Amino acid sequence: MEYRRIPHSNLEVSELCLGTMTWGEQNTQAEAFSQLDYAIGEGINFIDTAEMYPVPPKADTQGETERILGNYLKKSGHRDNLIIATKVSAPGSKSDYIRPNMALDWRNIHQAVDASLERLKIDTIDLYQIHWPDRNTNFFGELSYQQVDDNEQQTPIIETLEALASLVTAGKIRYIGVSNETPWGLMKYLQLAEKHELPRVVSVQNPYNLLNRSFEVGMAEVSHREEVPLLAYSPLAFGALTGKYLDDKWPQGARLTLFKRFSRYTGTQIALEATKAYVELAREFKLSPAQMSLAFVTSRKFVASNIIGATNLKQLKENIDSINTCISPELMVRLDELAQIYRLPCP
Repeated sequence: MEYRRIPHSNLEVSELCLGTMTWGEQNTQAEAFSQLDYAIGEGINFIDTAEMYPVPPKADTQGETERILGNYLKKSGHRDNLIIATKVSAPGSKSDYIRPNMALDWRNIHQAVDASLERLKIDTIDLYQIHWPDRNTNFFGELSYQQVDDNEQQTPIIETLEALASLVTAGKIRYIGVSNETPWGLMKYLQLAEKHELPRVVSVQNPYNLLNRSFEVGMAEVSHREEVPLLAYSPLAFGALTGKYLDDKWPQGARLTLFKRFSRYTGTQIALEATKAYVELAREFKLSPAQMSLAFVTSRKFVASNIIGATNLKQLKENIDSINTCISPELMVRLDELAQIYRLPCP
């Protein structure tokens, strides 16, 4: 396992990060503990969660993932060896049950941090992230920006930054990050932080995988030139890039079998054609489709850590073993050729 320093911080994160959003829904606490034991034993020191988890988000399970992780940290004694990242939810239909009058303002952010700290059973969150923007913009697969001139409800970014700054000063969080952001949004956070001497965003957590390379269009240059690396989520496109859903197969217990609402990577013919092409390319090079897909993401220079997830130890072992998979120059050429044929099939 390699470790990468996140610029403008003292966070040294493992190249793979353990994602947690199935814990409390598809995975029991005992299964989550087994995943943590194995991942930590393999050198992973970076764990990512969110107040909204598990997924799919529901009022009766909200916060359960953080509670499970907190129980593990208390039992295992591993807290000092790990970097813990979590997220605050923004307003929207996915989160309106979490707190009344949801916003990314001082009250909501302070309440969210205190609740997360209690569930996690820790004193300080290492990386605290805005889960998605509180404004009209493109995220969660949207491409066509729609201008809203009147009555747009949003919390000004400066207000969000000031709330986060007060929590850094209080010692409740160490560093801040954003998630599901756009180039404009990330640059605005950086501009306001510099102008008003507020904490700087050190990372951006956006989707990135062979079916969704939209990060490369505008965000990658910002990431590079402003030194704000990507924490890549959905590197296997909800598991689609393993090939297990091809030919109309729906494995028992798999996420997309259980939750048909998640059709981002399987809901169109072009998505299925692109997936099949990548799976066949992996097999041509005698590689596991999952490991090839993960190794591609991990190899990108703008990626600080690749967030993997699994619902069983067999999957987790295969995913972690992707650090031993090399993307050869020849394979990279072929991957880029497919990217030209299938241009952003699943943004």
